[in-house]
Amino acid sequence: MEEKLILTEGWDKTFPRSDKADHSKVIFHNRYGITLAADLYKPKNAGGRLAAIAVCGPFGAVKEQAAGLYAQTMAERGFLTIAFDPSFTGESGGQPRYMASPDINTEDFQAAVDYLSLREDVDPEKIGIIGICGWGGMALNAAALDTRIKAAVASTMYDMARVNANGYFDAEDSEAARFERKKALNAQRTEDYKNGSYALGGGVAEQVPEDAPFYVKDYHDYYKTRRGYHARSLNSNGGWNVTGTMSFMNQPILRYSNEIRSAVLIIHGEKAHSCYFSRDAYANMMKDNPNPENKELLIIPGAVHTDLYDKLDVIPFDKMAAFFQNAMN
Repeated sequence: MEEKLILTEGWDKTFPRSDKADHSKVIFHNRYGITLAADLYKPKNAGGRLAAIAVCGPFGAVKEQAAGLYAQTMAERGFLTIAFDPSFTGESGGQPRYMASPDINTEDFQAAVDYLSLREDVDPEKIGIIGICGWGGMALNAAALDTRIKAAVASTMYDMARVNANGYFDAEDSEAARFERKKALNAQRTEDYKNGSYALGGGVAEQVPEDAPFYVKDYHDYYKTRRGYHARSLNSNGGWNVTGTMSFMNQPILRYSNEIRSAVLIIHGEKAHSCYFSRDAYANMMKDNPNPENKELLIIPGAVHTDLYDKLDVIPFDKMAAFFQNAMN
């Protein structure tokens, strides 16, 4: 069932290798038959069945960037972890490349749970997930659907359905604006079909003008510099297909978040342009939720969006470890 992937065996991460965790490459498949590539991190000299965590994100990144850093750091704290590339991106399979889907990408998290559940060194009753940036929203969507997920963390999250439908800060939240956007996207579909290929939308810009919004500079500082650049990262290079995220426009992903019974921790930087996604997602999740006692919103003072990608003095890893340990016991 699994397609053959070309996996890089050398250490090609944007972060240094830890001497506290073992690393290996693994593959697994989702229920659409797409084979996914992942980096597995395991605490050195660990024995028995461990609690496990699957990590993905940011949206348009690869597992060698922030997701891998999260996974390796949580492995240092005693968890077996995997950081995976979502369908159509990175070292994972799926054609055409550089597409996204609220359904398939939520399924990618569930496929990771499938894989972890059957490992002999994992306790299937102790599996959690971490979603970063746009994958924070997907993590909440997966937690609302998959009862095997005992705990979920959404870090510096985007609601990709909301931002695609309404624009940043809901500035294009109108029928007229959505109509013009859909008209342009469907014209691009016709053009792509005629050309037999999909036009790329472009990743983070090579040069950022002085008067650019701060969040543009924030992304540039991560994706286009030695800090976070990676050759397989969409955001570091050509970006998604122009039509790659189109289906998010009318498929909300957080519709049933207030029915999540398992534990949820939402983390965001106080100064992040995206903080409104987490504040609103938390409020919506808590409305009439049957288990409000195991939900938490943690705002990090002074932090901006990409601080929670890779800054070890900002990301609350000890808090996250305690959260997972408490939720899985």
